[in-house]
Amino acid sequence: MTDALTMRAAAVRVLTEAEPEAKCSAAEAAAALAKTADFAFAAKDDPAPPDRPARPQRPPLVSPAKVARRRLGALDGRIALLHAIAHIEFNAIDLAFDMIARFGPEIRERGLDTVQFCADWGKVGADEARHFGMINNRLHALGARYGDLPAHDGLWEAASATAASLAGRLVVAPLILEARGLDVTPSMIQKLRRAGDVESADLLDVIYEEEIGHVAAGTRWFHAICKDEGAEPEATFRVLQQDFFPAGPKPPFNHGARDLAGMPRGFYEPTLGKFPLN
Repeated sequence: MTDALTMRAAAVRVLTEAEPEAKCSAAEAAAALAKTADFAFAAKDDPAPPDRPARPQRPPLVSPAKVARRRLGALDGRIALLHAIAHIEFNAIDLAFDMIARFGPEIRERGLDTVQFCADWGKVGADEARHFGMINNRLHALGARYGDLPAHDGLWEAASATAASLAGRLVVAPLILEARGLDVTPSMIQKLRRAGDVESADLLDVIYEEEIGHVAAGTRWFHAICKDEGAEPEATFRVLQQDFFPAGPKPPFNHGARDLAGMPRGFYEPTLGKFPLN
């Protein structure tokens, strides 16, 4: 074995680290273990994943209406945008390793490929940790850092709602929320370039390209679950979306990026699926 920890325990360690540097280090270690495929998945004395991952004292969490506005023509607006992205990436680290710790046992019980499941979500988590570090370093260069501004808890609230449903988690996290990032990031990049902030735009270019792979992982595993259950994917997606995220995917959609991620358009097009248009 390459590590004394089981894969599940390594994932839980990520979730129980509060400070960003420690969480990112734990994420890198867990992802490296997953990549080797040389691990025991779980042991009887492994801790269960917490209902809520550990968080640093800052940033304070507020309602979305109280989060700083992001007018990108001014430095404070660019800092607000980058801070919001850092917060998303920080939460995304936990989402990836919660996927392993919470739902890995179900993958094993279904007889699906637990090693590949851990490798896929370990890579996603390592990417998110690197993304967080990139953005936080950029904040430092602009005279700020993660925690300086309030943030909201919407991403983890969505995760909590799907804590008992692997298929629901796949629908909400990678296939609705992360896919939304594919829709909006190109315009952010353009606005940053117009504002002369080439360095920040270049970082978002990297994140955008790698997030396509994250949505692709969600698409593959959602299809695997549907196949295991003998369920039709698009109809199943629509039912779970109504159950766990009734607002539905919001247009306009980046069809090119979503197609690269292998996501069927029936998952998100109002004309193809039964989504509310409000």
